[in-house]
Amino acid sequence: MPEIAVHYLPHFVAEADLAGSVVIVVDLLRASTTICQALAAGAKCIVPSVEVDETFAKAAQYDRSEILLGGERGGERIDGFDLGNSPADYTAEEVFGRIVLFTTTNGTKALAHARLAEHVLIGAAVNRQAVAGAVHSAERVDILCAGTGGKVTREDLLAAGAIASQLTAQVKNCRLNEWAGAAGREWQELLTTARALSRTPSEQFAIELRDTLGGKNLLALGYNDDLKFSAQLDIYDVVPELDRASGQIRLR
Repeated sequence: MPEIAVHYLPHFVAEADLAGSVVIVVDLLRASTTICQALAAGAKCIVPSVEVDETFAKAAQYDRSEILLGGERGGERIDGFDLGNSPADYTAEEVFGRIVLFTTTNGTKALAHARLAEHVLIGAAVNRQAVAGAVHSAERVDILCAGTGGKVTREDLLAAGAIASQLTAQVKNCRLNEWAGAAGREWQELLTTARALSRTPSEQFAIELRDTLGGKNLLALGYNDDLKFSAQLDIYDVVPELDRASGQIRLR
C-alpha cells in the first residue's frame, strides 16, 4: 500500500527518515514556484545553494555569460544577484539557455534536508498534476514543506494538501500520515469555499494566500502579483528533479 506523508517543516523529520523515499519539496512562496517557472521558460538548469557565499563560490566556476544568480534574503533580491525570487523575473528572455545559481531563505534549505532521498522533486500549485503524476507509482512519497524562518506556513500546507489530494485521487488505498490527512482536509475546505462563492480554486487560493505568513510578508514588500501567480493550478507540465550527483535541478 503506497504511503504518503506530509511534513510541516524540515526539522519535523530527520534526514535519515527520508532516505529511500521520493520527496517533493514545497516552498510555494516562492522558491518552488520560481523553479518551475524558470525551467518552463527554458533555463538550462537550476543549481541550488543554502548560503549566499556558496552561490558566489559556484559562480566563479563558470563563465559569467553562462549563468544568472537568483534568489533572496528577507524576500528581496540579494546584492550582486541578477534576479530575485519572484517568478515574474524568470522570463524566457532572461533565462533561456542559462544556468541559474539559486539560493533562498527557506526553499534551498529544505532541498538540502532531503539529500538522502532516492528522488527529490519540486512541487507547487503550478505543476500539481505533473508532479503527482510523476510519483503515482512510488511506494513512499514524502511531501516536505519548507515553512518560513522555522515556522509552519499555511501556504505550504495548502499546496501540500493539493498535491496529496491529487495523489489520493490517482492511487487507491493510499496510507496517509496524520499531517497528510490534515493538509488534504485544508485543501478540500478551500475547494468547498470556492464552490460556495462561485470562484475557481485558483481564485480562492490566491485570496487565502493573502492571510498566510508568507503571503503577508510578500504583500508588505509589494509582491502582490506573486500571490496570484503562485496560486495558479496546473499551468505547467514540468517536473523539476534534483540530481544529487551534479547538484543541478533539471526537468525530469
